[in-house]
Amino acid sequence: MGVRSRRSGEGQPGGPPDGGLTQGGPQASGGFPKTGSAARGRGASPNGKGAGTPKQAKSTTAWFIELIAIIAIAVLLAFGIQAFIVKPYRIPSGSMEPTLKVGQRVLVDRIGTHFSEPHVGEITVFHPPEGTTNEQCGPTPRTTINYGGAACDQTNPKEDAGVNFIKRIVAGPGDTIYIKEGHVYRRAAGTSRFVREQDSYIKPCGGVQECNFPTPITIPPGHWFMMGDNRGDSDDSRFWGPVPTSWVIGDAFFTYWPPDRIGTL
Repeated sequence: MGVRSRRSGEGQPGGPPDGGLTQGGPQASGGFPKTGSAARGRGASPNGKGAGTPKQAKSTTAWFIELIAIIAIAVLLAFGIQAFIVKPYRIPSGSMEPTLKVGQRVLVDRIGTHFSEPHVGEITVFHPPEGTTNEQCGPTPRTTINYGGAACDQTNPKEDAGVNFIKRIVAGPGDTIYIKEGHVYRRAAGTSRFVREQDSYIKPCGGVQECNFPTPITIPPGHWFMMGDNRGDSDDSRFWGPVPTSWVIGDAFFTYWPPDRIGTL
């Protein structure tokens, strides 16, 4: 499946399992032919065929069954690892530039979300709400944000489970934020002042209207505010709201392609 935002991506797993055993063929023997009980005692058949034929057929069948079992186990393990532990994704757009480029591939930790919550600063794969293509803010269709005011602070409760986005978490439950020239100013829950994020990883906005939401909003309990690092060209929580924890698939922790970008995230 593709990690999609207007700018996000996914990768596909590859590489079928391989394996097998080799078996030797029947051995030939020499000597004079035997007849009667002596011949039968040696295992010869009336039609003159060797005694090893039934054993050979049994060995071939066992080898084939074992090969099928190895392949089936390998496939089940591959699906199990991707479903519950680690899954690769390919980045199809530029919303996370310069951190992640188009065609880059990442590994996402799927098991960590079962033991701990996401955190501000992590790059996360998640399901967005329905209506993101129309920048729907909240449960009511055709409700959109006003540029130059407040970013979207409510989410359509209908999850778009068939789509994956990849963004960076910039605020969590109870945090209050506003956005200026693409920079997030956050007042963490329980604190009294706004602090600008340490965002050396972002791509400058260039003065576009999507980069300015000066009116503060507060993130609801159990939700996370997602933004692309390419702040001037990313479809994210500014337009369709924070994401519930239950929609988070996992955090991207490693990039393995292309070779010159291999490393942790």
